[in-house]
Amino acid sequence: MNNARTTLATLVIAGFLGIGPAAGAATPDKSTVGEYIDDSTITTRVKAKFAEDRDVSAMAIKVETLHGVVQLSGFAKAANEKSKAETIARNTSGVKDVRNDIVVRP
Repeated sequence: MNNARTTLATLVIAGFLGIGPAAGAATPDKSTVGEYIDDSTITTRVKAKFAEDRDVSAMAIKVETLHGVVQLSGFAKAANEKSKAETIARNTSGVKDVRNDIVVRP
């Protein structure tokens, strides 16, 4: 009887903590730990390339990555800056696709 209570308590605690068979499983809106690390690495690489480039403002353009898809947002001074930011992101290792939502300020 005491063993059954211990097992039940362990299962309840594991449920609250999200520990179980599906804890490492990815869903369309969530990433596994490995995918999260990969996406963070891609974001860092893109931002570093922006910081090295004279034509792209690393401070004005936001970079987010989910499942290898990079989303760019923020503001560019000209259309060529928007285009170059997309090209840099597309040519970054690990990037599967780029969604360019950068707005060109008049």
